[in-house]
Amino acid sequence: MQLAMIGLGRMGGNMVERLLKGGHEVVVYDRSEEAVRAHVAKGARGAKDLADACRQLAAPRVVWIMVPAGDAVESTIEALVPLLAKGDVVVEGGNSNFHDSVRRAKRLEAAGIGFVDSGTSGGIWGLENGYCLMVGATPEAFRRCEPVFRTLAPPDGYAHVGPPGAGHFVKMVHNGIEYGLLQAYAEGFEILHASKEFSIDLHQVSALWNRGSVVRSWLNELAERAFSADPQLSALQGYVDDSGEGRWTVQTAMDLDVPAPVITLALLARFRSRQTDSFGAKVIAALRNEFGGHAVKKA
Repeated sequence: MQLAMIGLGRMGGNMVERLLKGGHEVVVYDRSEEAVRAHVAKGARGAKDLADACRQLAAPRVVWIMVPAGDAVESTIEALVPLLAKGDVVVEGGNSNFHDSVRRAKRLEAAGIGFVDSGTSGGIWGLENGYCLMVGATPEAFRRCEPVFRTLAPPDGYAHVGPPGAGHFVKMVHNGIEYGLLQAYAEGFEILHASKEFSIDLHQVSALWNRGSVVRSWLNELAERAFSADPQLSALQGYVDDSGEGRWTVQTAMDLDVPAPVITLALLARFRSRQTDSFGAKVIAALRNEFGGHAVKKA
């Protein structure tokens, strides 16, 4: 199948490689000319801009956008609309807010252009292992793009989960669950690390837990890998960013009156990781000192 890939970062670039290995014809564009050249060397066809990418595709065209959520997606879609025609399909594979995806689908539908939102999980390992694809689309658009999904995903690793917007909705909740899982592993390993009575080898324990334990998982396999390379994680700072999906999951849970305490607290723990010295903790220390004369530590 022929398609264009817009955005050749860590995810988009690896997806192009997997598609090329699967026999697809891929036209690539990125603001980085170096990235385009690198993928042309692997068998893709390079484009100098969005218009050139669209010109190189036979109608009806499929254009996959793999750029950061937010303004980058918005501006790319707006730039593509006058370049596309009725019957073409735009696939958006980033971590966009599902509300935006619903709106964008309506915008493109008015121009006769299909919109597919593909929630994509697999990270940098997707090239080798395949990507889990949660697809929101009309049945027609899904069928048009299914050969691409089949190549990108491992066996049974893609699904049509609903109309446009549903893919990013499912991916949002997926990432919210990820927040909770990561926090649980983090807290467990921190308790082991903090033990005064025992000197626990975290690499040994993470490896052990991956052999028959109830808590074995791919995330714990990655923990085993990380502890093998750096047993104390001394090369890292304890700063944890978020790309939005956890916030959106918590907000959606509130909108739907669904209690989600674990995901909510995992999100708040990420916020705390970014504070070198919590002002809120200072307030608590001051108040405890004021009402109970509890000892405080001076800065």
